[in-house]
Amino acid sequence: MIVNMKDQRIFKWLEAGGFLRIINKGKWIERGSVIHAKEIEQNTYLLFVEIKDSTPNDIQAFIVEFESLDSIGKYEPLQIMFYMSIKNTQDLLYFEKYLEIPADQC
Repeated sequence: MIVNMKDQRIFKWLEAGGFLRIINKGKWIERGSVIHAKEIEQNTYLLFVEIKDSTPNDIQAFIVEFESLDSIGKYEPLQIMFYMSIKNTQDLLYFEKYLEIPADQC
């Protein structure tokens, strides 16, 4: 997987913020992709997905509903409520500002 240093810092920040790292084993997204998941409401999750073998800065963000945390990475979501593809530096900068990532952590 090709991920640049800026992306790596964001993923470290996500893990420090309570996001769980899940390896995708299902068919919804490419097998072997890495999913960072955090429950934001009952059975509603914020996901950041590093697509396996993608180009740098190819990250997908979702708000989705799953039956349970154990379903993530195995099955398709029950519902997709939000999707954003982060493909360039501008998208990434916008997302960092939206998430309010402290400058000393990026």
